[in-house]
Amino acid sequence: MNHDAVETKVGLLGVLIALVISVGGLVEIVPLYFQASVTRPAPGIKPYEALRLEGRDVYIREGCYLCHSQMIRPFRSETERYGPYSLPGESVYDHPFQFGSKRTGPDLARVGGRYSDDWHRVHLLNPRDVVPESNMPRFPWLADGMVDGALTARKMEALRKIGVPYTDADIAGAAAAVAGKSELDALVAYLQGLGTNLRTGT
Repeated sequence: MNHDAVETKVGLLGVLIALVISVGGLVEIVPLYFQASVTRPAPGIKPYEALRLEGRDVYIREGCYLCHSQMIRPFRSETERYGPYSLPGESVYDHPFQFGSKRTGPDLARVGGRYSDDWHRVHLLNPRDVVPESNMPRFPWLADGMVDGALTARKMEALRKIGVPYTDADIAGAAAAVAGKSELDALVAYLQGLGTNLRTGT
């Protein structure tokens, strides 16, 4: 094909670009569906409990993923700071995954258990009380917002339809598990669980 013809005809150029991107995407994505390390949970990885599931939704709603990644790359500088590099099987129950690439704040893939619940609460309500140089915004409204337990079971049912192995007992007990809990409680529970299942194997 004449190179000049491709460059001077915008429509043809657009079609060819779309074709190249489509083929490249298929070559990279389709094989992943046949790799057990990507499609099966890593040892110790379990679906989120009800309160942590609600906390994850708060995390997404508040845009925490815009400044915090949850994927430690396999480089020495990463593993020395954050811990073992992330494995695909850690995220099989994440819909959508929270890998991220922006790090205004630190990676959170292994943050669970590094700080106390009280530290997280203070940090979320006013970050500068524990990290004076922090530029993270305050989230005081989380202490007043209550988790809507009526929706938790429905979320679990929807996730079960796409392969997350929630049991009938998990779904039946979801509302009770989040009863009386604030959005702050839920977000702290989510953060405190990040990386702990894989680390402990429980």
